[in-house]
Amino acid sequence: MACRLSRSTTNNTAFFGADPDRLLKVARQAEECGFEALYVAEHVALYAGARIGDWEMPTDLVYLDPLEVLTFVAAATERLLLGTAVLLLPYHHPVTLAKRLATVDALSGGRMRLLTVGVGALPGEAAAVGVDYSTRGRRTDEAITVLRRLWAQDPAGATFHGEFFDFENVFSHPKPQSPTGLPIHVGGSSPAAARRAGRHGDGWLPGGALDDDERRVLWDLVRSTAEAAGRDPEAIAYTRTGSLEMSTDRAEQLAAQGTTRIVVGAPAGDPDEQCAQLAEFAERFGLRGN
Repeated sequence: MACRLSRSTTNNTAFFGADPDRLLKVARQAEECGFEALYVAEHVALYAGARIGDWEMPTDLVYLDPLEVLTFVAAATERLLLGTAVLLLPYHHPVTLAKRLATVDALSGGRMRLLTVGVGALPGEAAAVGVDYSTRGRRTDEAITVLRRLWAQDPAGATFHGEFFDFENVFSHPKPQSPTGLPIHVGGSSPAAARRAGRHGDGWLPGGALDDDERRVLWDLVRSTAEAAGRDPEAIAYTRTGSLEMSTDRAEQLAAQGTTRIVVGAPAGDPDEQCAQLAEFAERFGLRGN
């Protein structure tokens, strides 16, 4: 979910398991409080020993399909923008995905605006979907290009000849509501992710245990890569992670570093406690008035 604070926007990434009532209650509260967007994470498959950094992931964690969740939430809200953080792009075929994303955008009235993609960090997850883990970066680069070609208004259809995807004069409908297609943000904390964001992204979302100096170096790499590719660095949005406990001073500090959006984690507790924490955060940042 999201709110605006001077140059920054604050978002809340929800993780509610498979409880539809809980999800809708908190999403509606976020919209009422003035948050901008709901982000949903993705994992296609987990396995024993899967790790993100030092954290071993429980195999019974519930990750719903992010696009199904966003469609469900869109039907019960009016203004909340829809996002992923992150959708594991190399594990989806981009021709099928282009239609799914455009469908969510069409049914939500053009609210599929914060698609953030990543390459994945679990080798066993890649193996489960038949993807060579070592190729996931190249697959992601190609898939971004494929999505944009399929969304373009080309009377001859879309054509692409690559290492992983190959088609000619293909038509995909519906199109996203915006004639420029959906924005595609790139998530990731590596130099490769930063360069991908600079070459291809409409925005960058670093994750992981980076300090401000490490993020500044990578953000400079995003911008220099964009400039070298003939793109406008100023047009690339910079999203950061925060917390519901963060102070307004910290948010202003991030804004001064060029941050345009802040993603905060879902509050803990039962739905009433979650809604109360969202309301307190919104009050602290004056979201309802933005």
